[in-house]
Amino acid sequence: MKPNFDEIIPRRHTHSVKWDAASADDVLPMWVADMDFRTAPAIIDALEKRVRHGIFGYAKVPEEYYDAVIGWFGRRHKFTIRREWILYTSGVVPAVSAVIKALTVPGDKVIIQTPVYNCFFSSIRNNECEMSDNRLLYHNGVYSVDFDDLEAKASDPRAKLFLLCNPHNPAGRVWTREELQRMGEICLRHGVTIVSDEIHCDLVYDGHTHIPFASLGEEFLQHSVTCSAPSKTFNIAGLQVANIVAADAEIRRKIDRALNVNEVCDINAFAVEALIAAYNEGEKWLDALLPYLYDNYLCLKAFFTEHLPHLPILPLEATYLVWVNCSSLGLSSEAISKLLLEKGKVWVNEGIMYGEAGEGFIRINIATPRENLLKGLAVFKEFLSVKA
Repeated sequence: MKPNFDEIIPRRHTHSVKWDAASADDVLPMWVADMDFRTAPAIIDALEKRVRHGIFGYAKVPEEYYDAVIGWFGRRHKFTIRREWILYTSGVVPAVSAVIKALTVPGDKVIIQTPVYNCFFSSIRNNECEMSDNRLLYHNGVYSVDFDDLEAKASDPRAKLFLLCNPHNPAGRVWTREELQRMGEICLRHGVTIVSDEIHCDLVYDGHTHIPFASLGEEFLQHSVTCSAPSKTFNIAGLQVANIVAADAEIRRKIDRALNVNEVCDINAFAVEALIAAYNEGEKWLDALLPYLYDNYLCLKAFFTEHLPHLPILPLEATYLVWVNCSSLGLSSEAISKLLLEKGKVWVNEGIMYGEAGEGFIRINIATPRENLLKGLAVFKEFLSVKA
């Protein structure tokens, strides 16, 4: 049966961060990155079966888990992974934090590309490292890499890691093979290890192809770490599971140690069953989801073009997070999001939370039934129609 992504599934009062964090019950949340769709039936079936067993002790990760990860990335992304390369943990943020802990010492620099996922900042700070900002170039509504600046940042002897967001959140970019190759070559030249956050790798739209950084070649594989999860793809973030792929044995040993030191080296029984079901049986559901998400993007883009042409919508190559340039309003991103929340009862993310380069932008989560999206669009029209 084809999934019904138009179905409104009540989420309020289900202990949902997205829906229950607001102080009022009439707020439409279009902020934190989870979806308002029921997950793939195969995942629900697997969890129901596990629940009926009725005993929920400590979980042992079986070989089927590793086989599912290896099979998925081989089929979907042409990325060959060996079983021994895989380390599991409770999420991509704990994964990134553990990798930083493993491969740096306090005072080292970690290169990022702002505007970028805000938890990168805390992961770096919590490990007492310093952020080195290779700010993305913004021109004619598209982001690109400042390669000259990346070369300069990577040449700093204190620079040890390059934290790559691939695909990029919040810019919605899918980095091309040529861009990834050039970024990798710069890092290799200066002994900087690449940590690639690929949590949105499955949410890529027609005309674009996700290329796992580590799949570019042997040298890239041996000098990189990949962090991924089924959480965004299948809307199971609350089950808390992620994987770290590290081909180099010494790098992997250090990360494994950091996972144990941070005590994020175990996953729960439901996470195991969900991942296996997702990667083994969730493909058709995902293939139905992607066109729906992109149609939501086209709907939003057409609406803004007609009613809010002074607010450019950036191209969405991946993710379900739309990045909107609101600089013509002459307001801070925090003021814009506050206006929408307090007056319009719609919650979006202010761009400044993704670094100074995000000022003047907002991020809108469109992974919701069309009916909700249209309600949000009406609010945007009412409160963001002020011309520059």
